[in-house]
Amino acid sequence: MSATERHAIQRVRHELKMRLLEVKQVTRLTPHMVRVTLTGPDLAGFVSASPDDHVKLFFPVEDGAINRPTMGPDGPVYPEGLTPSPARDYTPRRYDAASNELDIDFVLHGEGPASTWAESVKVGDKLGVGGPRGSMVIPDDYDHYVLVGDETALPAIGRWLEEMPSSTPVTVLAEIASADEKQSLRRDVRWFVRGESPSMDEAIAALPIPAGDTFWWVAVESMRARALRSLLVETRGIDKDWVKATGYWQAG
Repeated sequence: MSATERHAIQRVRHELKMRLLEVKQVTRLTPHMVRVTLTGPDLAGFVSASPDDHVKLFFPVEDGAINRPTMGPDGPVYPEGLTPSPARDYTPRRYDAASNELDIDFVLHGEGPASTWAESVKVGDKLGVGGPRGSMVIPDDYDHYVLVGDETALPAIGRWLEEMPSSTPVTVLAEIASADEKQSLRRDVRWFVRGESPSMDEAIAALPIPAGDTFWWVAVESMRARALRSLLVETRGIDKDWVKATGYWQAG
């Protein structure tokens, strides 16, 4: 069996559902990271098969309404005559079917509908949630995993570390705005403060390549993700099938 066959990624499709959920709890994790715990009857049957899944969140418009689309044959259709709710993609940080809870972590960056909503969210507020529409399940048979990301990737990294066996070798590099933004995660993390030396990118360029088959997961700003993928694949010679570099946000 080839290495590609041995480490085959599984793509799973889910039934697309639109949910209206209620805020059950708000937890300030760091000065600029808020965890919002959602609940409600619509949450029943929620499925998320991979740590880096994403859901579409629909935020209230000016009158407080959440105007979610319905799925038509040609894609999402919004209610006629109503202002569509702003929508953003976020990682399901934790889903607990027994307690009927879904955690979403928000980076507070001072602008945009998601950050503005999360700054003032309170128990009882409503939020629309769509998806996940599918999952890309990374196999658990690699010899080593390297997880790299900025603040926006911490929910996926945190979930990944909680779901993988404690014996799995993993290296984590995370970039944050200040030392106050460090989170307590399940495994050791190499933290990099943005603007300080060495940078996370410099550390990736110098990181010893682990022995055996290693999966590299990178989630940062879109252009930077492409540059880091090029660094790993073209400069460092990592098998392109063993690198997933995703733009979690876009500058500007």
